[in-house]
Amino acid sequence: MPQQVSMGATLQCSFGMAPSTLVVLPTNRVLCEGPPAATIMDHIPLVNIMPFGMCSAPANPAVQAATAAAFGTPTPAPCVPATAQPWTPGALTVQIGNAPSLDNVSVCPCNWGGVVKVADPATRKTELP
Repeated sequence: MPQQVSMGATLQCSFGMAPSTLVVLPTNRVLCEGPPAATIMDHIPLVNIMPFGMCSAPANPAVQAATAAAFGTPTPAPCVPATAQPWTPGALTVQIGNAPSLDNVSVCPCNWGGVVKVADPATRKTELP
C-alpha cells in the first residue's frame, strides 16, 4: 500500500543532479507521525519543492543558454523547479484540507520535462488506501 508523505520527505527529479526535501507548511493542521502531512497541492516551487542541485533538462532555457555558451556541449544549469501542476494522482479517498492526501507513488511534472518523484516519504507506518 502507498504511504502518506509528510514534511521532510526526500524528492528526486529525473533531470536533477541531487535530491531535495519537501516542505509542508502547517496550514492544514494535520500531522503525520510528527511533521505536517502533505497534499497534492504542496507543489509550489521554492515554497514546497526546493531545487535539485543542477538541471540537465534540454527544454530548460537556462540549460539551453549554458549549452550555447559552451559551444554546443551539453551543460547543466542551476535548478529552479517549475512545478506548476499539482501532484498526481494522490490518495483520492483521503482528504486533508479539501485536497487529496499525497502518497509516495504520486508524481509532479516539471515544465522543463522532468518528473519529480518521492524517494522517501518521511513516514514509516501510515499507509493510504
